[in-house]
Amino acid sequence: MIYRIAEPDHWREALRKGEFRSPDLLAEGFIHFSELHQVRNTADRYYKGRGDMLLLKVDDAALSVPVVRENTRGGQELFPHVYGPVPLSAVLEVVELPMGPDGRLVFGEP
Repeated sequence: MIYRIAEPDHWREALRKGEFRSPDLLAEGFIHFSELHQVRNTADRYYKGRGDMLLLKVDDAALSVPVVRENTRGGQELFPHVYGPVPLSAVLEVVELPMGPDGRLVFGEP
């Protein structure tokens, strides 16, 4: 499984089109994802202070596009990058992530 923190507007667009595409796919050629152990750090780094986000749980084995674990920013930690749109059939769960009083996203068990 791989995980994507997504904006509700991007998820609504995915529901209309039948596949998830985020702006990073167009800008960078892939969609940024996280492994389970990376989700909290990703949330804190990029989404602190932003409420009403969603966590997409995706079965990477169900994707027909390449999933490459790499670090394009020069670090040693590898992140899953999905090189194409994600079909809705590969999205196993969508979890709401409200913002807590400290500005961090509140996670249940992903």
